Amino acid sequence: MTDKYNDWGTATQAVRAGQVRTLEGEHAEPIFPTSSYVFASAAEAAARFSGEVPGNIYSRFTNPTVRTFEQRLAVMEGGESCVATASGMSAILSTCLGLLQKGDHIVSSRAIFGSTVILFNKYLTRYGIETSYVPQSNIEEWEKAIKANTKLLFLETPSNPLTEIADIKALAELAHAKGCLLVVDNCFCTPALQKPLALGADIVIHSATKYLDGQGRCIGGAVVGDRNNVGEEVFGFLRTAGPSMSPFNAWVFLKGLETLNIRMKAHCENAILLAEYLQSHPAVNTVYYPGLESHPQHALAKEQQSGFGGIVSFEIVGGKEAAWKVIDNTEMLSITANLGDTKSTITHPATTTHGRLTPEERLDAGITDGFLRVAVGIEDINDIISDLDRGLSQC
Repeated sequence: MTDKYNDWGTATQAVRAGQVRTLEGEHAEPIFPTSSYVFASAAEAAARFSGEVPGNIYSRFTNPTVRTFEQRLAVMEGGESCVATASGMSAILSTCLGLLQKGDHIVSSRAIFGSTVILFNKYLTRYGIETSYVPQSNIEEWEKAIKANTKLLFLETPSNPLTEIADIKALAELAHAKGCLLVVDNCFCTPALQKPLALGADIVIHSATKYLDGQGRCIGGAVVGDRNNVGEEVFGFLRTAGPSMSPFNAWVFLKGLETLNIRMKAHCENAILLAEYLQSHPAVNTVYYPGLESHPQHALAKEQQSGFGGIVSFEIVGGKEAAWKVIDNTEMLSITANLGDTKSTITHPATTTHGRLTPEERLDAGITDGFLRVAVGIEDINDIISDLDRGLSQC
């Protein structure tokens, strides 16, 4: 990648980084919908396959459109390498299977996505990889959980759906002192609001499906980090196992990145206004949003993020019945478990995103039956509030 990219601001990187124009002189990035590539000679084919000469080989692991997305996101996150994957979950899987082996141990925050818990507990255990869970914001508990065979510390910050903030710098220092890698899921903030690698993390995970796309169009994921762990080990797993991003999806994500900064600013502006409204509503017990001074890690969020994000979660009086009533009385908000869209979405985590967890696991994660999550879009904030008020007025 060209060094000049590193001198640009994140907004400029999101529009310009990684693009290599073809002889056609196109202004927008092209899509390369090809499975394979033609070599000039048998010798060139052999040199490409052996790795002696760089270049395209097969679109499972080398595609110009996907490469442009990878290089752009790597620059934006401040990493050396990026591996694009078929989904956010395949990014996590590729990281774990690319870097871990039988007998290794993960220490994970308890406040992670439900499917990630299932991956760790049900599937990685089949291959002799065990996971221990700790409270996200308690550094002492993280340290206690680390064993001689611990290789990864894993977390999401802000967490889904309680928006709990982890101290990335402190966890990076702990991880490195114990010979571990720190893996941070940066899905909620994106590089527009938070740079985990600059705070000491080793690897950043993304579900590109969310804010990187921003309009709910495609599924994809990404792993960003250094040339060795990501550029060789995670890439090596993807090359062999094939959880690859399609060229079309990569092109959509490139278009999404171009507007990332202005979208994240709009999400943040709407989210704080919605959080303040909910905080004053009599039907609401608790509001979870890092931008509120009442949030337990508000000061930490201000320190390591440049904005507070677009996710507002809250617990209402009346449990599941009341929560479903709120959802069913909305007319504009989309009832869907996806997030990061320009359209505001609402979901009941206990029966959707975290529904496969046991009741005990949900309670450990702080997800009660009266808990709702709103991914605040960029519509007029008065319309968002009015739509939610229809349901809340029934409680």
